[in-house]
Amino acid sequence: MSNSLIIRVAVAAPLFNLFDYLPPDDTSTQELLPGCRVRVPFGRSKRTGVIWEICDHSDAAPPSHSLKAIAEILDKTPLLDEYERHFLSWCASYYHHPIGEVVSAALPTRLRQSRQPGPTLEQGWKLTENTISPDDFRSAPVQQRILKSLHDCKQGMSDKQLRILDGEIPPALRRLQQKGVIERCDITPKLTPPSSDKRVILSPEQQRAVATIHAASGFSTLLLDGITGSGKTEVYLHAADEAISRGRQVMVLVPEIALTPQLLRRFQRGVDGVVAISHSALSGGDRERTWMQAHKGEADLLIGTRSAIFTPMPRLGLIIIDEEHDISFKQQQGFRYSARDLAVMKAKQSNIPVVLGSATPSLETLHNALKERYQWLKLRQRAGKAKPPQIGLVDIRAQRLRAGICSDLVKSIREEIDRDHQVIVFLNRRGYAPQLTCHACGWIAECRHCDARMTWHQKLQRLWCHHCGSQHVKPEKCPDCGATESLIYQGQGTERVEEYLSEVFPSTPVIRIDRDSTRRKGSLEKALHQVNQNDACIMVGTQMLAKGHDFPRVTLVGILNADQGLLNPDFRSPERTAQLLLQVSGRAGRAEKPGRVLIQTRHPHNPLLKTLLHKGYEAFSRDELEQRQHAQLPPFAHQALIRAEGTDSKQVQEFLQFAISRSPQLLPHIELWGPTPALIERKAGYFRWHLLLQTNNRQLLHQRLDAWLEWLRQQPQARRIRWSVDVDPVEIL
Repeated sequence: MSNSLIIRVAVAAPLFNLFDYLPPDDTSTQELLPGCRVRVPFGRSKRTGVIWEICDHSDAAPPSHSLKAIAEILDKTPLLDEYERHFLSWCASYYHHPIGEVVSAALPTRLRQSRQPGPTLEQGWKLTENTISPDDFRSAPVQQRILKSLHDCKQGMSDKQLRILDGEIPPALRRLQQKGVIERCDITPKLTPPSSDKRVILSPEQQRAVATIHAASGFSTLLLDGITGSGKTEVYLHAADEAISRGRQVMVLVPEIALTPQLLRRFQRGVDGVVAISHSALSGGDRERTWMQAHKGEADLLIGTRSAIFTPMPRLGLIIIDEEHDISFKQQQGFRYSARDLAVMKAKQSNIPVVLGSATPSLETLHNALKERYQWLKLRQRAGKAKPPQIGLVDIRAQRLRAGICSDLVKSIREEIDRDHQVIVFLNRRGYAPQLTCHACGWIAECRHCDARMTWHQKLQRLWCHHCGSQHVKPEKCPDCGATESLIYQGQGTERVEEYLSEVFPSTPVIRIDRDSTRRKGSLEKALHQVNQNDACIMVGTQMLAKGHDFPRVTLVGILNADQGLLNPDFRSPERTAQLLLQVSGRAGRAEKPGRVLIQTRHPHNPLLKTLLHKGYEAFSRDELEQRQHAQLPPFAHQALIRAEGTDSKQVQEFLQFAISRSPQLLPHIELWGPTPALIERKAGYFRWHLLLQTNNRQLLHQRLDAWLEWLRQQPQARRIRWSVDVDPVEIL
């Protein structure tokens, strides 16, 4: 091959350019295809990159004859087609992030490591020829559920599918195998056929929403604004099934891993196609298998968390974002992208519709709907005979609290338990107590690496920093005054609430659902199964309980410490507090039994609470948008945040001061706020400072950023500390 060809490669490195290489001497032209992975010499090592383009000249400073040759071509066919490369190039440009790192983030871990893609077949289980009925296993309920599932799915089910049923599946599988009832097999991507009852009768509102989505031709963004329990998932199912029937693929993004098993079961029963799942809790092999199934067109519908937005789907016809308001869609480390915003751009580039669903839409999305940039579909009635819960405030200013719970709430819980109903007690703070202090001298247990207090975790018997993860044992005496009997816990977390309610209701199951209790694989599914198996029970949990779960027997939700969000200095705090309160409240009364919500507060006259209770979320949102417009805050302005951190606070400040020294020349017409310390200035031993850039012209912001960042990256000061750019930040902490 002629060495006049230059191969431009995207390599995972913190540099903002492609790298030029010569083709291998023994390679034919047909073997070099953009989108294929290659191994290339990079410094003193070799790295995996992706061929981005092939041209006849090099932009590198040395002459082309000094370029190195590609060491190895890893793929015969492209993993990333022209459309995917165009999409990733846009991502790198918009978020001002190195293209090689963006491409690396789009690939499964194993494919970043030069490994060859594995088979898309999975290991699974199927029934043997021994005739046996699940009814014979009444004394072993887990084994009975497995057999029922395998009876419904004759071709077998994968390990991944079976794990969704229950956290105790692996030992049950071994026992069934020993009995000769089930055996190992290979599973093709085809999953369980949809059940015959998948066509739920839709309400008129749901029918109109489905019809509007079906009628959407080309690119359009549709906001599915439905109150909790209004049946948004049924709308998703019908819209997805229709797209699949036309031979298209569907992508469904959810904010939390906790939502994927429940949603997976709904879609497996409700659509006639292959359903795949992708999230960070899966093994590297499982994630790669899902990625390849979607890439090859074998998966008709993909359910995943934010990183699934980069999964290539050649027949993509519809994108659905569930709980679009959730900040979990924003990546907060490294490549800081918003999966929701990328979904809109992906739909635009693919010329397909995208549905943004939420009971409490983000103000940015509502602003676009009010400006008629998005079609606004409203669901204002709960599905079936369910009615919205009655929401009331409990003034706790003059009440004595135990574990943060007032006597009125305890009385209401007892009433519901006596009726064999279920109750949720919500507190968005895990652990036992947020503070350990000395009653004698006032000492407080603080993290050695962060400007934060340590949280006491009773079960672990550890003081734990929730910011950097460091843990310590509880001191036997006060480190300051030496007192041995004066260390006390202040405040409460979910562990303490669980302990107290277990004492008050000893014969009622109290099930805690938070990040600590669900850390082990299968533990969340096991907890949810326990809820479904009980009549009366009390669930204690954090915001994990607020997102998408359907608990038909819950008739009461008690919300503790609702005032926490009212005192937060972040301008987005009122929006997030309103969303969280309504999302949690929506877990009550989702079936025929009426529901009610009790919100404990010391500020019963707070305007936010009064507006939410008496006028609803839409009225609150319009008021909040009006205040944002007066203050010229997003969505009426566009922001980029420069985050800088280092072990020397003064050096970090000086870097940001130096960065703005050229602002009159490079950042004209851009507002600069800062430098200011982060809300938690020291975290994990690093001092963190921020510089905020803002303007009401998005295009101007990016133009100015391009020139300014190019200058800044060339300065010696930029290599002495860690710094990054966050476009459209959602948290300034």
